Amino acid sequence: MSPAFIFAIFAVALIALSVFYLFFYRTWRRERELEQPFPKAWRKHLQTAVPLYRQLPPPLQKSLRDQVQLFIAEKNFYGCDGFEVDDRVRVAIAGHACLLTVKRSYGDYDSVRSILVYPNVYRVQAPERDGMVVGVSDQVRAGEASSLGQVVLAWSECESGAMQRGSQHNVILHEFAHQLDYLDGSADGAPPLGGEQAKEWQEIMTTAYDHLRHSLRHRSTSWLDPYGATKPAEFFAVLTETFYQQPHHLKEQQPAVYGLLRDYYRLDPEELAQG
Repeated sequence: MSPAFIFAIFAVALIALSVFYLFFYRTWRRERELEQPFPKAWRKHLQTAVPLYRQLPPPLQKSLRDQVQLFIAEKNFYGCDGFEVDDRVRVAIAGHACLLTVKRSYGDYDSVRSILVYPNVYRVQAPERDGMVVGVSDQVRAGEASSLGQVVLAWSECESGAMQRGSQHNVILHEFAHQLDYLDGSADGAPPLGGEQAKEWQEIMTTAYDHLRHSLRHRSTSWLDPYGATKPAEFFAVLTETFYQQPHHLKEQQPAVYGLLRDYYRLDPEELAQG
């Protein structure tokens, strides 16, 4: 065979491998992963650590298990400050995170690469601006999300809120809602939407956000955690917590907002709770 023919074969093979890796490898790898049985111990962890799992219909329970299995296989978990990340922790975090995508696309988390877990709330040095002066403040946090694909969580906060259906807070849902918000490049309180849905989202969410801020300025009883009034990105994240944790309350207080989130997540937690 001539050198030119050998080079041509090599080039075709390289192109074929590149095409496979770019367009088919991830799907192939995930199919292979799901050929493995879901561990029985993980199923027990889901039942105890993700209360809503028990209320899902069997097909959705299977979808959630599949996503949890992929999430744990693909994401890197790191314990911080001596915290040991075991299977219970992984399943609890993955289970709540995947509630947001169980009726959407697991691919929404493709950019999430690592989850850092602290045993308790942690301190960070964060820049702070006061007019033209920029300083550094010492902040205590229960979690945070990065557009670079990193999520940080305080396990004590996960346990106290996420695993109790009906509690106001769920730091896992909160931070992974931010990850969905980042899908269009910035955390602005509006995940990627199209056409009429985007217009409706803008109108309804802006009205609800302004109503919340107005209520707090006049010291009225707030229908949502006041932290949601700090900026639109936090409004969306806090709404997501309330949508899954206290669906009846949100639907009663803001039915239009509830309808938007139901359409976005393609799930109705209140209906599941009544089932």
